[in-house]
Amino acid sequence: MEERKIRVAITHGDTNGIGYETILKAFEDPMMFELCTPIIYGSPKVAAFHRQALHLETQFTAINSAEEARDGRLNLLATFDDDVKVEFGQPTDESAEAARKAMARAKEDLIKHLFDVLVTAPVKPANTQPKEDRSLTVMVSEAVRIGLVTTHLPLKEVPAAITAEKICEKARIFHQSLKRDFRISNPRIAVLALNPQEGTEEKEIIRPAIETIEKEGIQAFGPYVSDQFFGENLYEQFDGVLAMYDDQGNVPFKTLAQEYGVKMKAGISAIVTTPDQDPSFDIAGKGIADAQSLRHAIYTAIDMYRHRQEYDAPLAHPLPKLYHEKREDGDKARFTLPRPKDQFK
Repeated sequence: MEERKIRVAITHGDTNGIGYETILKAFEDPMMFELCTPIIYGSPKVAAFHRQALHLETQFTAINSAEEARDGRLNLLATFDDDVKVEFGQPTDESAEAARKAMARAKEDLIKHLFDVLVTAPVKPANTQPKEDRSLTVMVSEAVRIGLVTTHLPLKEVPAAITAEKICEKARIFHQSLKRDFRISNPRIAVLALNPQEGTEEKEIIRPAIETIEKEGIQAFGPYVSDQFFGENLYEQFDGVLAMYDDQGNVPFKTLAQEYGVKMKAGISAIVTTPDQDPSFDIAGKGIADAQSLRHAIYTAIDMYRHRQEYDAPLAHPLPKLYHEKREDGDKARFTLPRPKDQFK
């Protein structure tokens, strides 16, 4: 029986940004349809406007539901009927609302299991107070994987937000993701220090947290001073790096990943990735946006889906017990080595 192609849902992002340009460019290559069946959550009208304005030739088929998606074509699901004015390079309430509607419809279909993975095109970050998040933001490239203990916090608020419990929680999520999403059997995780020299946080919070997760069987090392860690290429010796705050992870990641970085959420049941870029309003509508970061987000999501299937398969079908037990007479036939006599008595 031929395997079904992986269904990749892609939200269109901010309609005044580079979302549609990167989507249409990404699927110019027919080989992309050999990897997956794409379902774009957006607006056929807006997509047609972008295609015409940017002189792109990628064809798409408008559909009304994810069930109508077919292999070998770019399926574009209409998530709203409203006319949206496209103003390249201008973030507006209307373009942000179009992005929200696409995401809301994608979330509904995700719950219904109408696709396998979700890739989100760039949107402008909302200016809202961050919520307590049980997941872990991980930045992924061929060179390095960096998880963030805290996100979207002013630097002055970071020390108070870092606790040993939070570091342990994020490290456990990271460890499991490296095993399940990236198929690394025994991952090594480097934990970064908060301060450029060992201070209170390192002595009383970070180091004890590392000792705790080490006792749980997680290979964790550190804390490492960030500039020395990346300056001396120590990251090459680890499968993942746990940074304490945004810039501590973002700055070296963008340097190492160049334009092809990907962000993903670890610790959630769904597979969600996004290009590590903003809507790039400064180049929107100019036809110069690079689709490689979106392609890498799609590749990463597909790889994660396959890796999870490989990881979960033995757990879903465990081997039968290698012994038969009769309760009536206590007779047990076990496939075990005979226990040697105690030599120390």
